[in-house]
Order: sequence, then C-alpha cells, then structure tokens
Amino acid sequence: MQIKAILFDIDGTLVDTNDMHVLAWEEAFARVGASFDRQVIHDQIGKGTDMLVPTLLPDADDDQQEELGDTHGAIFKAQYLETAKPFAKAHDLLAHTHGLDQQVVLASSASQGELDHYIGLLNARDLVSATTSSDDVEKTKPAPDIFATALEKLPGIDPSEVIVVGDTPYDIEAAAKCGIAAVAVRSGKFEDAQLQAAGAVAIYDDVAALLAGYATSPLGR
Repeated sequence: MQIKAILFDIDGTLVDTNDMHVLAWEEAFARVGASFDRQVIHDQIGKGTDMLVPTLLPDADDDQQEELGDTHGAIFKAQYLETAKPFAKAHDLLAHTHGLDQQVVLASSASQGELDHYIGLLNARDLVSATTSSDDVEKTKPAPDIFATALEKLPGIDPSEVIVVGDTPYDIEAAAKCGIAAVAVRSGKFEDAQLQAAGAVAIYDDVAALLAGYATSPLGR
C-alpha cells in the first residue's frame, strides 16, 4: 500500500523541545508546591495538559488542571519557545515528503500558537497540507483525537495509506487507536523498549536518519 500522507508530531520529533517542556512543567508544578523527578516528568512529555496533569496530580480538579496548563504554557513561551531549534534535516524531511506528492500533516498536542511558530521555524508553510493542535480536540495524546481529526482533513485517504512519525509512546498509541502505523524516532529520549511496547513499526535515531533511509523506510516503501 502506497503511503499518501504522513502525520508528523512536532515536539521531540521535528523540534528539540522535550527537555524544555520538562523544565517548564517542573516550574509550573513548583508554583503549586508539587515536586517530581525530572525523569518522571519527561516520561509524560507528549501528552497535553489534560492527560499529563491527572497522571502526576490525580487529585487536581479541572480548574487546577487548566491553571497548571496555562502556567506551563506561559513559562514555555516566555523562557524557551524562541530558543527552540529544529532537529537537523527536519525541514529537508518535510520537503522530501512533499516532493514525493505525499501529504505533510503536522499533528501535535501543542497549542495552535506554538504550532504556528514551529511551522515558521521549520520554513514549512508551503509544504504542509493540514495541521491539528490541542486547540482542535477534546483530548490529547494518547487519546486518538488529534490523529482522528487530522484524518478528517484528508478526505479519500484510508488509515492504511497514512503513517505517523513521532517520538513518544503516546504518539504510537494514539495512532494505533486510529488504525495508523507509526514510526518512532529516538530524539525525544524515550527508550526503544517503550516505543516498541507501544507498537512502533520501525525506530530511527532522528529525522535525519529517517530521511537518509527514506526509500526503504515504512514511509517510502
């Protein structure tokens, strides 16, 4: 089956931000008197506020969750967003995909504002067919909403003709719930065992490695 569209995660996949999000969440939690080991926070990166906060603070009510999410977003925007850099060859991978007439879709648990910033950072405005952010859905990854919404923007394309590229188990789990295969990259600093357990069909070091092996990868086969 020829792949007609590729749904790319952004944070940790195309842009090197996972460690920044860990620090922003650490500060946000500290402001409400909560403290977690950074690895514990890292292991939740890839989820949106609606999934991350209840995992770490199960007693937080909806208002507290929203407040923490807003605090994290404000800290990330103020201290980290402008210094975030794309991974090597991230733009080239999107351009290569587009050049093969495969639709490029950015499907992220980030806010729409962050997503717009990243599109500019990746110089990808002319390459992207559709986007989905946390602002478009009720629940973020690992719920299927983000990828399901992206599929709705690809009329006539079957899930079997789509692949997800992501860096976290939550990308892979969300894709599976939509019947989409997922390729993982190690740049988000999750262990291979975690990615494999979630169902990754292939694992690459980063997007540069994926681009180098594109023709024989699940994206190009």
